[in-house]
Amino acid sequence: MLVDSHCHLDFPDFASELDAVLERARAEGIGHFLTIGTGMRRFDGVRAVAEHAADVDCTVGVHPHEAQVEPLSGPEPLLKESKHKKVVGFGESGLDYYYDHSPREAQIANFRAHIAAARSAGLPLVVHTRDAEDDTIAILSEEHAKGAFSGVIHCFTGTTRLARAALELGFYISVSGIATFKKAEDLRATLKGVPLERLLVETDAPYLAPQGKRGKRNEPAFVVHTAAMLAELKGVTPEQLAETTTDNFFRLFTKARR
Repeated sequence: MLVDSHCHLDFPDFASELDAVLERARAEGIGHFLTIGTGMRRFDGVRAVAEHAADVDCTVGVHPHEAQVEPLSGPEPLLKESKHKKVVGFGESGLDYYYDHSPREAQIANFRAHIAAARSAGLPLVVHTRDAEDDTIAILSEEHAKGAFSGVIHCFTGTTRLARAALELGFYISVSGIATFKKAEDLRATLKGVPLERLLVETDAPYLAPQGKRGKRNEPAFVVHTAAMLAELKGVTPEQLAETTTDNFFRLFTKARR
């Protein structure tokens, strides 16, 4: 069994065929799905998808792109939604200095609110970071010094420095289809040094279809391609990779049920 630890099943891309998308993934051995919150205004749809199927859970959060239009004055709105049985974490939140769709100050403020929620509720944080390694490392380290919290760097595309910093904080690292791309040699070299016991796999569907599926809408069934690449990279069988990454997922997302 594999887990797609990060997908966006509430997006319009899947609206007309959600059940078929889930069935295709189950047929490939994907036994659990985590659909990710990107804004409070659309969270009802995220929660509804999680309620729709026993093997789907969700997170609640505001993507850094939305930080300006959905500012959080504190963790309270997130904590309120996290009481639902299907909400197993917070995010995705973090810093995106590549697009800068929201002012950096707004992104940082929202990031800290998500961290406060994770610390308070004891649920993990799903971190998005792009072109913002220095601030991401600094904020995670500063906040961790105030009190521990768990989490994952999703769709990891960073440097060895970021990987080491995340691992030192007890975080997990999630691998997406980007790591299968032909030009991702440096990324694969970094991932080779990450302990298998700290890795997850994801699609980020409907985005980032893996090599061999590029140009197509990504969907959870395609996580098998990323998992196959990662198994070869780590020198383990696909079965070992599936078992370990699945155990890792449920160790991190303790509220989720197999």
